[in-house]
Amino acid sequence: MIKCALGMLSLSLLVTFAACNAPPVPLDDILVEKTFEPEQCVRAVKVGDFVRYHYIGTFPDGKKFDSSYDRGSTYNVFVGKKQLIDGMDKALVGMCVNERSLVKIPPHLAYGKQGYGDIIPPDAILHFDVLLLDVWNPDDGVQINTYHTPPACSRKVEVSDFVRYHYNGTLLDGTLFDSSHTRMRTYDTYVGIGWLIAGMDQGLLGMCVGERRIITMPPSLGYGENGDGSDIPGQASLVFDVVLLDLHNPRDGVAVTNQIVPESCVRKTEVGDFVRYHYNGSLLDGTFFDSSYSRNRTYDTYVGRGFVIAGMDEGLIGVCIGERRTITIPPHLGYGEEGTGSKIPGSAVLVFDVHMIDFHNPSDNTEVTVTYKPEECDKRTKKGDFIKYHYNGTLLDGTPIDSTHSYGKTYNIVLGANQVVPGMEDGLMDMCVGEKRRLLIPPHLAYGERGVTDQVPGSAVMLFEVELVEIEDGLPEGYMFIWNDEVPPGLFAEMDKDKNGEVEPSEFTDYIMQQVNDGKGRLAPGFDPYRIIDNMFSNQDRNGDGKITEEEFKLKADEAAHDEL
Repeated sequence: MIKCALGMLSLSLLVTFAACNAPPVPLDDILVEKTFEPEQCVRAVKVGDFVRYHYIGTFPDGKKFDSSYDRGSTYNVFVGKKQLIDGMDKALVGMCVNERSLVKIPPHLAYGKQGYGDIIPPDAILHFDVLLLDVWNPDDGVQINTYHTPPACSRKVEVSDFVRYHYNGTLLDGTLFDSSHTRMRTYDTYVGIGWLIAGMDQGLLGMCVGERRIITMPPSLGYGENGDGSDIPGQASLVFDVVLLDLHNPRDGVAVTNQIVPESCVRKTEVGDFVRYHYNGSLLDGTFFDSSYSRNRTYDTYVGRGFVIAGMDEGLIGVCIGERRTITIPPHLGYGEEGTGSKIPGSAVLVFDVHMIDFHNPSDNTEVTVTYKPEECDKRTKKGDFIKYHYNGTLLDGTPIDSTHSYGKTYNIVLGANQVVPGMEDGLMDMCVGEKRRLLIPPHLAYGERGVTDQVPGSAVMLFEVELVEIEDGLPEGYMFIWNDEVPPGLFAEMDKDKNGEVEPSEFTDYIMQQVNDGKGRLAPGFDPYRIIDNMFSNQDRNGDGKITEEEFKLKADEAAHDEL
């Protein structure tokens, strides 16, 4: 910079001196120097717009005469409505939000020859450092910019729907004033009934779950002239970046979709049935909260009796074994306004992908289906018979449990002796050799609530395919031994080999086994013969002294019923 000084001046310096003391070059029009331009200019100021801006006003020598910053609030005004000096009215047109400019205004477009009191002298050139923060127009409505749309949208927000959404709220210049993310919980509200500011009420309509949109609204649809008294100034445009997470209506019921029904479905669940099913549970936006698969066991419960949430009670009715379905449950039929705490937020719609494994009713009996019956069927199984049969055992979903074929031998039992589960006993009665049956056994007639560790889950319905191989007639009920012919006279004497008037255990055992071997008598089939004989001896040994006397010895027909001769 050339400094001017008094003194002896050369001719060349006289020119410089004259330049330094020359009056400022007059401005014919405003001069705008942009000192910062935002990367994007979504909207530029037009005549008739309302703007909010900060400024610092100075004279050309740098002396400050005014500043909005000193007052702690923006200058808010309509542009082109003669509410500003002409030069500022002109300079603001075309500016973008967050743009910063140095505006130089000549006197005839500012305060002219009159100036402004003691603050601005006559014919003053004014400099304004302007930062535009907001712009809107009284004709503006809500502006929506959707920047993510989910692949599927089965439902959109309507008036009176209840929504759960996250948002970031900013002013038009990007200043953050609020965020649901920082509170780590959604904003939950009804839409279109006045619970929200008008712009948000409008901006949420038509949204899909998972959709993301930017909702921009003028102050007339936001917090108006006064703002919110805290973070939102008066006359401020608002910008909300919203993601919709959940949506329902208080009139909603349970929705069942994506049904995959097996070809064969002879029975469907009814109220009072006990069911075993797998599920994955998620919120409407796909957020996972629970799964029976992760616990590696089904969820077992009664349906229609209030043991599960109301929506699941309803959604599990009418389901076939093996069926898959999606059950969507509104919060008033789920966990309500409170949710469950950490996993399920309040007022959340729940989505369950369900696979029905099996079900039964406590009143069920063994269901017997004959799949093959030989032409000749003269002899049928009855209580006490010793039978041999093959079986394949599975759960209702086809999971194999056990099979005699894998052992290469039959399973042998005495019917009515509690050697198998009650349902199997029922299913094997009145059956012919060679006959094949399908037995469906409810858990209360099978392995009950506990099941069999690592083999049969608790409360499981069992399915057995059985084939009867052999029948050996049992003895009449209450008998362990019977004579094939007449009872020999002098029975006690025959047993008492040493003729000492007492029958020892060995004498008793030898005698009975001799009768069986000679075909004169029969022991109850299917049991250890020596255990049967020991039991018979104990019954005859009335005083328990280890031997039978003639006074103690009695035939079955001679006394009250108990298992003996």
